[in-house]
Amino acid sequence: MTAGANDLDHDCTVFFLPGLGFSAAAAAPLAAVLGDRFRVVGIDLPGQGSAADAADGSVAAQVDAAVATIEAEIDGGPWMLVAHSMGGKIAALVAARALDGRAEVFGLAGAVLLAPSPPTPEPMDDDKRAEMLAWAADGPLDEAAAREFVAQNVATGLSGVDEDRAIEQVRQTSALSWRRWLDEGSHEDVSAEVGTLDLPVTVLGGEDDDDLGSLAQSRLVAHVYPRARFVSLPGTGHLLPYERPTEVAAEVVRLWEEVAAASPTVPRDWGLVIASGRTGREARGLLARRMLADDPDYRPRALTPRQLDTLRSLADRLLPQDGTGHIDLAARIDRDLADGRTDGWRPAKLPDDPIAYRLGLSALADVWPHAAAEQDDLIRGIIDGDGISGGPWEGDIVRRWFEDVRNDLTRLWLAHPASLARVGYDGFATSGDHARPAGYVALAAGRRDPWEPADLGELGAVGNADTDTDADADADTSRSPHAAATPSRSANTSNASETPDTENAA
Repeated sequence: MTAGANDLDHDCTVFFLPGLGFSAAAAAPLAAVLGDRFRVVGIDLPGQGSAADAADGSVAAQVDAAVATIEAEIDGGPWMLVAHSMGGKIAALVAARALDGRAEVFGLAGAVLLAPSPPTPEPMDDDKRAEMLAWAADGPLDEAAAREFVAQNVATGLSGVDEDRAIEQVRQTSALSWRRWLDEGSHEDVSAEVGTLDLPVTVLGGEDDDDLGSLAQSRLVAHVYPRARFVSLPGTGHLLPYERPTEVAAEVVRLWEEVAAASPTVPRDWGLVIASGRTGREARGLLARRMLADDPDYRPRALTPRQLDTLRSLADRLLPQDGTGHIDLAARIDRDLADGRTDGWRPAKLPDDPIAYRLGLSALADVWPHAAAEQDDLIRGIIDGDGISGGPWEGDIVRRWFEDVRNDLTRLWLAHPASLARVGYDGFATSGDHARPAGYVALAAGRRDPWEPADLGELGAVGNADTDTDADADADTSRSPHAAATPSRSANTSNASETPDTENAA
């Protein structure tokens, strides 16, 4: 089921993963509220809706099916997961595969989870499990059992139309997939594979949901999603897609607007190149993680709050970021310092990077002026070797420390996929499993190969021997009927942000 804008005139694609007994059609109430601003793609998981049963009852088999749909439907733009109940466990593994590059997708921006089943074994009363298994012992649920299942999972009765649609979906679910989830999937522990997912997430739970409600969710998934925001819905049971579609839609919009404001846009044709088999798994995973919006509530781990604020102010002068979306370069430096991910060297006479950053930023904070022009004068003076009044080092040592800081800021800005697109660099896509041929064919300035983003120039001339290869490359980067113009290098950096200081930033 696909609803909303069917061309590229939408902000974000929402992939909906339903709970046990429900199909892609369960996304309809949410899609109706979201409207054309979002493209909503409901996914039929194995044995549900029109999908055939999987080869086995593992969670991995369901994840394979979900990933296959997402790989086919991505359009190069950002996308979010909305997952209900059983779909929540599947969503965790989908996100893990997207962020480590195993899935040939790009653009995951966040997730809204509705009473999600956790990556660990799902809590369920033994009597309830036995009752549900009995309903499907001899085949798909009959109308009475399906009606009882729906009634047990809502706080108050659904409207007639919604109830009929919910019951119909439950009755369409294969008995095998129903039993497999209760006997296998819900018991499976996939937490080791999922790990910790540091992405923007909202978790909704009903106060009248016994097993997967608001009281349980923090205990079940907070360690998986450290950035999660938990929302409790009073007077709500387990079927949030039908009971509270307006509230669910509001949380989708809120999360999307938060991440859109905190991450620059990656052009759609560049997103398709990153998602394609031309990009290696490791590179795709790195770019996927770098694209994630920075946490607006980030707390420094290596620096003090004052030092972090000073570094942010400095970054704004050295690398001003125009347009929508803002990379928190200072927070990324702090995280690298805390995790020991520095460049491996330091200028002579300086301590190791975390100590040098603390000393230098504390001295800079003491003299940092309010006016932008005065800030620029201070920056020029440090670059010229004037030092920092009252600082820990003499002028030339300060100059070398400051050069290191500018290198770090520039490196982190350029590592973001939106920045790579801005400067026209797609060399990350020349050695993936499907990069045939590896490297480039068209080498002239202003010319591009067929697989490269169209904004990199005119198609270069290729020999007849390359015709089949080029056709394969085109097919590999145009995923769905909704895909952007086929991606296809020239490094035009004329639109990069410039200040009097950035010429020396590297």
